[in-house]
Amino acid sequence: MPTYEYACDACDHRWEEFQSIKAEPTKKCPSCNKKKARRLISAGGGLLFKGSGFYLTDYRSEGYKKAASADKPASSGDKGSSGSSSGGSSSGGSGSSGGSSGSGSKPS
Repeated sequence: MPTYEYACDACDHRWEEFQSIKAEPTKKCPSCNKKKARRLISAGGGLLFKGSGFYLTDYRSEGYKKAASADKPASSGDKGSSGSSSGGSSSGGSGSSGGSSGSGSKPS
């Protein structure tokens, strides 16, 4: 349930209430008992990320991870054998992996 902030226009009392989203806003102030309470717009709770971070590749499927690990040694071997063929194969590989990355980045 969300926490709502309230303020009383009569006595300037401020408080918070846990209420359902469907619940009507409270009108009566708990301090002075007058019906001058109003719901405030608040910043809400902060979102904290702890740890090293979140990356797009953290949630990849096992099949994708296996294919990516299989591509890494092959592409490094191609670069060492010939510069011109590795340039062609790396651009082809980038295009295919770029397509995979592009489809993987669409849900994010």
